[in-house]
Amino acid sequence: MSKIAFVFPGQGSQYVGMGKDLYNSSKELMDSADSAIGISLTDIMFNGPMDSLKQTDITQPAIFLHSISVFNKIKSLKPDMVAGHSLGEYSALVASGSLDAIDALKLVRTRGQAMLQAGIEQPGTMAAIIGLSPEKVDEICKKVSETNIVQSANFNSPGQVVISGSIEGVHSAMVFAKENGAKLVKELVVSGAFHSPLMASAKEKLLAKLNTTKIDNATIPVYANVTAMPVTKKNEISKLLFEQLSTPVRWEETIKNMIADGATKFYEIGPGKVLQGLIKRIDKNVEIFGIEKFSDIESLNNFKDIP
Repeated sequence: MSKIAFVFPGQGSQYVGMGKDLYNSSKELMDSADSAIGISLTDIMFNGPMDSLKQTDITQPAIFLHSISVFNKIKSLKPDMVAGHSLGEYSALVASGSLDAIDALKLVRTRGQAMLQAGIEQPGTMAAIIGLSPEKVDEICKKVSETNIVQSANFNSPGQVVISGSIEGVHSAMVFAKENGAKLVKELVVSGAFHSPLMASAKEKLLAKLNTTKIDNATIPVYANVTAMPVTKKNEISKLLFEQLSTPVRWEETIKNMIADGATKFYEIGPGKVLQGLIKRIDKNVEIFGIEKFSDIESLNNFKDIP
């Protein structure tokens, strides 16, 4: 039987004006979000400046709020399974019934602040490597790790791996990647070495917040970044969110596992088209849609599907 999967974007999908067209239909949630974290998040989302929006402590709650504002308005579709890329995992957990939206927003805000602070205390960077196998990238990272911190951070799609670590470690790995025939090696503009051991201090702050947050069993499977496998038990969910900050996002495996478990239609819920692009590269046979604007929601609710 054909199954529907919802996927939720992570950092990098933000833009000034995001979610503005959703405000009238999502006023209660958006106003509650501003109150809950004590800043005018919606003002930064709608009006910028971009310099503020791209700071990870703002970016993460902004993308989360956009995604959940969309999700809450989709009435004609019910997902059979969900997943989210890094930060997007929190959106997926709300969609699964495991987390309350405002509780999750507070978690995401804490996560963003802790990651920003970790990046100041332990400066690091990230880089995308295109055209090498995950095994080759891991081999390069292992070699560089003898003297500097670097590891694979995101296994995004065939031939696309993001690495993360100390500035020296990532730069050394970039040189080796070029020497080993990578088609493209590009350093990313980030405020820290996300999904690497340099996030250790952020993990401790996140754990303190996780321990005081109500987490329920998920009502549908959530495919976790850390394992690429479905999870529903609340204790396991909490543990995986903690581990996620310093371990790789296994996105390619996640999508393949969801397809193996029956997913034939994928809907990216929230800003941008990043995940749609990755899923197309992972498997050309599945149907892929994006729901980002209020007009997309109206189309879906009226016609059951996006043309």
